[in-house]
Amino acid sequence: MQERLKTFVINNWLELSIGFALFLLIFILPQFFVNSESILMIIRSLIAVIGFGYLLYKFILFRKNNPDFKASESVILVDIAGSIIAIAAGLLFGLIMMLFVNPGQAFQGFSIIIIGGFNRGFDSFGDMIYFSVPLILTGLSVAFAFKTGLFNIGATGQLTMGAFVAVYIGVKWGAIGDISPFLHWFIAILGAMLAGALWGALPGILKAYRNVNEVVTSIMLNYVAMYLNSLLIVSYIYNRDYARAQDIKATAVTPLMNLQYILPDSSINGGIVVAVIVVIVLHVILNKTTFGYELKAVGFNRDASKYAGMNAKRNIVYAMVISGAIAGLAGGLMYLVSGKYLQPINMLIPEGFTGIAISLLGLNTPFGVLLAGLFYGSLQQGGYYLQLLSFTPEIIDIIIAVIIYASALGLFLQKYVIRTLKKREMLVEQGLLEAANEKAKNNEGSDE
Repeated sequence: MQERLKTFVINNWLELSIGFALFLLIFILPQFFVNSESILMIIRSLIAVIGFGYLLYKFILFRKNNPDFKASESVILVDIAGSIIAIAAGLLFGLIMMLFVNPGQAFQGFSIIIIGGFNRGFDSFGDMIYFSVPLILTGLSVAFAFKTGLFNIGATGQLTMGAFVAVYIGVKWGAIGDISPFLHWFIAILGAMLAGALWGALPGILKAYRNVNEVVTSIMLNYVAMYLNSLLIVSYIYNRDYARAQDIKATAVTPLMNLQYILPDSSINGGIVVAVIVVIVLHVILNKTTFGYELKAVGFNRDASKYAGMNAKRNIVYAMVISGAIAGLAGGLMYLVSGKYLQPINMLIPEGFTGIAISLLGLNTPFGVLLAGLFYGSLQQGGYYLQLLSFTPEIIDIIIAVIIYASALGLFLQKYVIRTLKKREMLVEQGLLEAANEKAKNNEGSDE
């Protein structure tokens, strides 16, 4: 074990060093310079430089190790290019709509959308991250199910049940807060994950043992969760004065984890830390473990995985349980905050369905979903500030809808990207060949 740990540290010393440096810059140092905006700006700049520098280093290293790399043959690169084209199409359509509605303010409004989470500097950037957290987690929930061959369209129901259990623990289990505030919040989060996991297990069991389509069962369970949520709120945690759930205890509120120092005057809390941890854990499970390999194998071909000795039924249930737990976690983090309350109204929480769009835009990969969720949060912030002009924030919904429709044309976009990249590569190769021939002629002339 010690030898494996030593090998891991040696092979990943750069990543571990960067992680430690970012931990200090984000969570530790800013609290000592709260009153010095210039030093805080230097810290933020260092975080950005370290992040971009690492990405640049990985790119240069990749090019060095793969001198014959062809972009047209890279599935990941082609998929990313397709998503970028879909985003560009959505933004262009939004600009055209704005030109029709109000030509005089269209380009100003479009710039507000593009700036998004930076319209009010780091304050709005923190708000963008805060609003992105449930979208990232529901996107991860859907993406994980996709990776295992399942379509979890029931993330809304799982989120709803997770939200109720988290709020219930936050309201009723205040005695835990006397032991430790962090413990109270942590148990509320675990309760949310357990509720989401159980709600996700139902369509998983039906799919595994009765081959019932998970799309149908998970959609119906969304409505069961919606009505059950209203019933449970009124029965156990109802505040009749305000027609909503009771206030959670202060000890159950999601901790800020010192992020208020690096991004002051914003709504940011520790939810983004939890989301990033989930992203890393899912990436490791799916790409670095035997368990993840089996889950994906069952999704690719259930019969072949059974022939290979895998327990396909068990893995289907596990996949839906994990997917449901992540959606339940999203519900817990959504409502374990001050000033946000569960209400006994019969309306599906939209973040669960938005997660499907985030998953598609993020190519069903954990890190892709993280970026897509932040992008969506930035668009939301842009829509909020768009109201300063004579536009309504619904223009953002139109843009997102077009992006999703364009993403649905993935196969067509991929073919277009591959054809464009191949044409570019052919031109580059022809240019290199002509340059080599010209050099050879010059050498022959000098020899004569």
